[in-house]
Amino acid sequence: MSGQRAVAVVVDGPRVLLIQRFLKKPTPDACIMCRTLGVAGPDCPGHHYAVLPGGHVEDGEAAEAAVVRELHEETTLDARIARPLWTGRHNERAAVYFLMTDVVGTPALSGPEAAKNGPENSFELVWATVEDLDVIGLHPAEVREPLARLLAGAR
Repeated sequence: MSGQRAVAVVVDGPRVLLIQRFLKKPTPDACIMCRTLGVAGPDCPGHHYAVLPGGHVEDGEAAEAAVVRELHEETTLDARIARPLWTGRHNERAAVYFLMTDVVGTPALSGPEAAKNGPENSFELVWATVEDLDVIGLHPAEVREPLARLLAGAR
């Protein structure tokens, strides 16, 4: 999979908004998490983890526009970008992370995530503290440290 991912970091005091996931595919080859983690074998074991809201930057779309669109599509929240935070990788894609501000609304799962929500592909919006990041399995793991620093500064 190619293309860039735009990621929204929505902070409320010492908490950050995450999408808690469970993903299970028929085979490791069909599962992005199995491929990312190097899981081998005949069956995908299923993965419990969490991600920050965000998604694919469409052709001709700026990452800044994509992050605002994706945040609204996944959570119904409206927001503006406060500033870019960092860049990295999310599975097989480059990712750019933005701190969001002027957030309006109450988070509610919506869009494709709500439509696909089921026993083997579940999505749940959760607020997490810095102490929750490892327990909840924030993915990719590389964002845990900069996110923890950001949340520590928000206290």
